[in-house]
Amino acid sequence: MKSPDNEARAMKELFNSDLQGGLTRELIQALFPVFEKASAGAIAVDRFCRITWLNQSYADLLGIGNMEAVIGQPIRPVIPQTRMPEVVKTGTPLLLDIMEYQNQQLVVTRLPIFDDAGAVAGAVAFVLYDDLQPLTPLVSKYRRLHQDLLAARKALAQRARGTRYSLSDFVGACPGALEVKRRARLAAGRDMPVLLLGETGTGKEVLAQAIHTASQRAEHPFVGVNVAAIPENLLEAEFFGTSPGAFTGADKRSRDGKFQLANGGTLFLDEVGDMPLTLQAKLLRAIQEGEIEPLGSNKVYKVDVRLIAATSRNLEAMIEAGEFRSDLYYRLNVLEINIPPLRNRIQDIGILCESLLENICQQAELRCELSESALTALSAYDWPGNIRELRNVLERALTMLEESGVIDADDIFRVLPKRARLSAPIVSPKTRPLSQVLADAEAEAIRSALLSAQGNRSRAARLLGISRSALYEKLAKMSGSEDTGPEFRTP
Repeated sequence: MKSPDNEARAMKELFNSDLQGGLTRELIQALFPVFEKASAGAIAVDRFCRITWLNQSYADLLGIGNMEAVIGQPIRPVIPQTRMPEVVKTGTPLLLDIMEYQNQQLVVTRLPIFDDAGAVAGAVAFVLYDDLQPLTPLVSKYRRLHQDLLAARKALAQRARGTRYSLSDFVGACPGALEVKRRARLAAGRDMPVLLLGETGTGKEVLAQAIHTASQRAEHPFVGVNVAAIPENLLEAEFFGTSPGAFTGADKRSRDGKFQLANGGTLFLDEVGDMPLTLQAKLLRAIQEGEIEPLGSNKVYKVDVRLIAATSRNLEAMIEAGEFRSDLYYRLNVLEINIPPLRNRIQDIGILCESLLENICQQAELRCELSESALTALSAYDWPGNIRELRNVLERALTMLEESGVIDADDIFRVLPKRARLSAPIVSPKTRPLSQVLADAEAEAIRSALLSAQGNRSRAARLLGISRSALYEKLAKMSGSEDTGPEFRTP
């Protein structure tokens, strides 16, 4: 064992060595006793990572009986797990590290020492703790934070393959919309393929996500793929994945396909009517057997996927023309949901506009509302682009909104197509009073005239063959108020 005099002599030799570098002797002499007293051991190395000094505490901790025997020796054979060479090489301190030595876990801090020229002259290390018990609360907190981080990453990964919509996002109260919701709830409760039929822009993906969200697979991925948006030569790889080197010059790693990504969850095939016949056969086998074979691979993988398909095309006519396989159609069309176009649910225009405007204004951090005249103008259009077009019209009208914060008919007419088509009148099979029939016909004629006149009341009155004051009176009756205010402003 080294005597106190010998230890003091060794410390003096350390101070006189190259290790003092840019530090003054007075500063080293002041700092070392403080660190030594606060630590469970200390050691120093030179620029060649040779041990130049260690104190008795560290020698006892390492089980070194003869300290002089290790002075001048490389540190790595003495302490295999040390990171002192890293500190000497980079000149970067390691302020907190856990080093395992035999059966011990040591909390160590390591600092580089520089010479007058700024070069690394060595390094010194202090053992802050030789027992992790006092650090148990800190380690426990770290572990909890680490677990929370892993959980957050998992949640984000699921959200990336998750859904944004529920059944409440499919807005509508007309009989057609209510029937769609009823069948969607039925689909959510039964793990079967669903076929969504409807024109573009009617909300097929919203409904597909809503079915997944309400189903037992809600905690698993929802993966959507638009068949029409992917080149035909890449569709097979997109669906079933690829093995390493499946393509010349491709990544040497395998790539999962949509079936694998959706395993355990829902795979949504949008515009399935655009799928080529060659791929339809492979898709049919994947559905029937519940297994897929990646492109360029001989290995078969089991998959558990619930399919929801959607199309705006007439699949039955395509079957007759030989463009779509009948056996695949029967596999996909177990539960069919027809989504009516917007022109057949004009009654929902009001609540649809309210919902869309709320979302648009929230994103744009604005406040606005729709006037009765604007709603009348919107109701007179037949919406070939359906809800997607309605949202676009509202967004464009909002860009022209003045400080009033009210979208009126003039704003709507400016953004509607120049040759706006009128929606066909809905014919009711029930007999109605003649007065009601005449009133409805008159209201329809007024809406048509105002639409044709782009909101100009004088011109609309001339088209109707009545005076402007008579038109004002009829508009007041239509709105249920004697206030003829600026429902349709005259340019």
